[in-house]
Amino acid sequence: MVNSIGINYGQIANNLPSPEDVVPLVKSIGATKVKLYDADPRVLKAFANTDVEFMVGLGNEYLDKMRDPTNAQAWVKENIQPHLPATKITSIFVGNEVLTLNDTSLSDCLLPAMQSVHAALLNFGLDKQVTVTTTHSLAILQTSYPPSAGAFREDLMDPLCETLNFHQKTGSTFLINAYPYFAYKGNPEQVPLGFVLFQPNQGVTDPQTHLHYDNMLYAQIDAVYSALASLGYKKLPVHISETGWPSKGDEDEAGATPENAEKYNGNLIKLMSGKTGTPMRPNSELNIYIFALFNENMKPGPTSERNYGLFKPDGTPAYPLGITPNNVVGRNTTVGGGSFGNAVTNPYYPMSSSTGYMSISSARQQRYQLLGHVLLMVPLLIIKTLV
Repeated sequence: MVNSIGINYGQIANNLPSPEDVVPLVKSIGATKVKLYDADPRVLKAFANTDVEFMVGLGNEYLDKMRDPTNAQAWVKENIQPHLPATKITSIFVGNEVLTLNDTSLSDCLLPAMQSVHAALLNFGLDKQVTVTTTHSLAILQTSYPPSAGAFREDLMDPLCETLNFHQKTGSTFLINAYPYFAYKGNPEQVPLGFVLFQPNQGVTDPQTHLHYDNMLYAQIDAVYSALASLGYKKLPVHISETGWPSKGDEDEAGATPENAEKYNGNLIKLMSGKTGTPMRPNSELNIYIFALFNENMKPGPTSERNYGLFKPDGTPAYPLGITPNNVVGRNTTVGGGSFGNAVTNPYYPMSSSTGYMSISSARQQRYQLLGHVLLMVPLLIIKTLV
């Protein structure tokens, strides 16, 4: 097995380097995959013949239009086909966190849009190399602790099962956005910092499986695996399409510091360099996309939203990650995981893509204000276990 580090390449800024200058930055952190929130041709062209795999996005604002197979066919012909095979586009995510936005006008369009895009790929003979998927918030979980009891929300079951069936039929992956940072931010007095930063800590033990977890992200991933298995989708692969930690925040954004961002992302990169999965799936590959490549100065919301980047706009590190170019060996010597019984420039095409990405960012911030419903772990349960 080979774990893969990916990076989210957002472009809501007016001071980012050219896509050509971004290529060496991506390679310097050992990333082999890039998640793009649109299908910016400048970026796709810049990464041609680099062997970097791309996941491109169709924003929520396109869902209604993409229900029409003719529109999907035209979009794939214009945005995907011209870049293959030089640029390794491997998947398209259609819509972002749609099912937890409580907007039936969007959720009703999700599966038809995914089906239309897949049909277009099939018509062009591209369906074997490019899959179709969508991303989900952890708020799709009703139960998240212990990880073995992970279960999806009952009110989302119908549309969720439709997309799961689509994944199974087409061979695409299940994408989840997971942010331990928000659990800490919501309750810094009770959530152990070491547990969310992959640092040495007592961890928690799942009372049902007796699997030990010493970081929150792996517990979150295994809760998703459990939820999928409970519906009969045990073999469906899970990728983490977003996770990260801000290096700066407002006064009420606990933990948003360069030191914590360095520990979270640096330790995660080192952990990913090992050949091991989560405690529940130790032999399954981990594919995790860090959010994000750059600090983006035009993103709305609190200060943290503009400070998730590994790099500043001038290409210098936002903080030291403790890694050397093309080498994902971390600076810290001990990194948490788990064990058995006892782990750039403003986009000009398409123009509406940037607007859709802004709404995604805002939605992410809003939903994590509902702490206590789903964020792993439930803080009181963590403390009860640790003391």
